Amino acid sequence: MKPKTIKTTYWVLVILLCLFTTFDAIGGITKQQAGIDVLQHLGYPIYLMPLFGVLKLLGVVALLQPKYVLIKEWVFAGLAFTFIGAFVSRICSHDTVSDTIVPLVFLVYLFVTYWFWNKYEAVRNPVIN
Repeated sequence: MKPKTIKTTYWVLVILLCLFTTFDAIGGITKQQAGIDVLQHLGYPIYLMPLFGVLKLLGVVALLQPKYVLIKEWVFAGLAFTFIGAFVSRICSHDTVSDTIVPLVFLVYLFVTYWFWNKYEAVRNPVIN
């Protein structure tokens, strides 16, 4: 793949991920009824919504900044744990296949974004031998 293609693809993927995460975070911070319903259904306390919302907004900031690579790695890991946890919670709640599969779709999307980020970093900072 050409460096420009890698760069463009990475930024499109990460911006879409950040938009989704931002909307989800705002829903959590403002305690939207849909989120309350899901948390109650899954058996989680409602007070986690604003906390996770703020953490997701901080994650978005970390994903958009180019300097601190380790923090960005942690955000990718945190989002992966979130999607895996959502998947397991849905299974344990005996939810429908369509509800259970959604976190896995986002997890795959996250992995693709992470893969492109690694490719982008390799293009941005080539190793000189």
